[in-house]
This record gives sequence, C-alpha cells and structure tokens, in this order.
Amino acid sequence: MTSRLVVLASGAGTNLAAILDAIPERRLHAEVVAVMTNRTGSAAAAVAERAGVPVEYWLLSPYLHGSEAVSEGRPGDAGPESSPVTSRPARAAARRRYDADLAEAVARAEPDLVVLAGWMHLLSSSFLDQFPERVINLHPALPGQFPGCSAIADAWAAFEAGRITDTGAMVHYVPDEGVDNGPVIATVEVPIGPDDTLESLRRRIQDAEHELIVAAIAQALAARQRQRRHAAEGGAGPSARHRPRHPAHGRGLQRSRPADPPPRRHLRWPGLAN
Repeated sequence: MTSRLVVLASGAGTNLAAILDAIPERRLHAEVVAVMTNRTGSAAAAVAERAGVPVEYWLLSPYLHGSEAVSEGRPGDAGPESSPVTSRPARAAARRRYDADLAEAVARAEPDLVVLAGWMHLLSSSFLDQFPERVINLHPALPGQFPGCSAIADAWAAFEAGRITDTGAMVHYVPDEGVDNGPVIATVEVPIGPDDTLESLRRRIQDAEHELIVAAIAQALAARQRQRRHAAEGGAGPSARHRPRHPAHGRGLQRSRPADPPPRRHLRWPGLAN
C-alpha cells in the first residue's frame, strides 16, 4: 500500500524536491498528497506545483491581525480594516487557532506521515495532538546541539571557537512543543574542514539532508506499517501508560513517544570543501 505524505515547507523546497525525486526511484513507497506553505514567496510551492502536487497557502498574519480568513490554495491577506493582535496571550491564542485550522486542512489529506521540511513555525499541541506519532521534523544539527532557526550559524561559531569539529542534521519525531528535541529517527554527521566557510558548510549540510530525509521517512513509514500489522494481528502493544515519555521543552507537558520507533540510523557525509 502506498503511504500518503503531507509536507509542510517554508523555504526553498530542496528537501521537498529530494522527497519527490525519491518516489519514482522507488526509494520511497509513498506519494506526496499535499504541500502546505506559510510564505507567499516560498519556492517550495513552485517545486510542488511543477510536480503536480496540490499546494495550500497558510499564512499566520491574518490570525495575528484579527482576521481568520485563510486562502483556499492561494495566498491570503489580512485585509485593510484588520487590527494587529499585540498582547502575548492574544498572540498565543491566535497561533493556536491557526494551528487548529491548519491541522484540519492537513487531516483532510489523510496523511500517514506529516513531514516538516524547512517549516519555520513552531507547532503547538493544537496541531500535534491531531497527529500523534505521525509528525517528523528535519533539523540541521545533531541531537542535543544547536536548536532553533540559526543552527548552522551556531555550529559554525562553535567550530571557529574550537568547540566542535563535526556537525550534521537529524530527523526526529515531534510529540510535543519542545524545540528540536523529539525522539530521533536518523542522523547524519558532517565533518567541518579547515577550508570550509559558513556558506560551504551550509551547502554540504543541505546536500546531506536530502539523503537523510528520504531515509528517515522510509524508516518512519516502516515503523508505522509494523504497528498496523501488529494491531491487525490482535496485539494490543504497550499501553500509553507504560510507554516511555518525552518531556516537553520548558513547559511541564508530556506526550508519549512513538510506541515503536524505528532504530536510529546514523550516516556520515564524506564530502569536505576543497
């Protein structure tokens, strides 16, 4: 059975392209059934459209400006008479409404897996609770190192300070609102050479990500298929009460880890700048 993927992407879409390329090569037994983007200028949307994949634009700004009219497959706008949401509680509530509406749109595509491939928006439980054990994220750093959107620059600064000689990327489950710290599916290690620059390192990490994201999706889908077979054969599996827990980052919340996570795969990316 072909698995269904929904990809959320904000940027250039190179990892989305790697996923799409892997499907006809049969490195992934899946199809990308929808792409969601939160930026009107996202190149990922163009990548999806060229491949014939439906695209929906989900902009946060209408929610932060008090207007919840979101586009149906095309860029939207807050409208001339909307007023910005300024208080912290109001902004948090607006973001959760956005996440809930986004989750509803993703659910309509009936995904087996939701892939965050350069998605520049922290998802709340309003989204994540709708897809337990089905959301994975690609992050350009190794586990426990350099969370957040400046991971590559932070790794470069650490290299220049003599603290590290390698960096890399990982794909992990997103069970809660923690930042880049969910259960790890796969990692790739990228050595930093003496002739590297920040930009050459960035390019090599991105190249390594393209192989990593495909391998990690394949592993996550295989784990999900094993769970389904086990359930079909009448196995109850471990109860949620007895599964290992993953604490949310700085929030005191807890969500269960995937019941049957795939074994972690570790790759080493060989190329160094000349």
